Amino acid sequence: MNKIEHIGIAVKDLDAAISLYSALLNTKPYKHEDVESEGVRTSFFRMGEAKIELLSASHTESPIAKFIEKRGEGIHHIAFEVSDIDAEIIRLQSEGFELITKTAKPGADNKLIAFLHPKSTGGVLIELCMEVS
Repeated sequence: MNKIEHIGIAVKDLDAAISLYSALLNTKPYKHEDVESEGVRTSFFRMGEAKIELLSASHTESPIAKFIEKRGEGIHHIAFEVSDIDAEIIRLQSEGFELITKTAKPGADNKLIAFLHPKSTGGVLIELCMEVS
């Protein structure tokens, strides 16, 4: 893994969260994107080399809607940048980590993504992400 790529924060109201984080970070988001396959609306802020991703549910059956219903708003995941997502998936499986996403799929911000199950990572949802060339 190369670096922390972003921290995902689940929010109920994306517009309100954008206002809050714009004031907190003293910057505007550089990108807004809907990821229909994940049922989320996203907004990204740059913070040096890392990013903050705000995530809100685009429908009631979205994983983010279920997360907020169960745990409330807050940190949803930590994403790590990888150079070869397929090789990293194989490596992590061989180390005994359980994957939610067994193959990489398109995600937000021009990335291929895969998720590790929190029960195999000490309760933290981990996202692997690789820039699509």
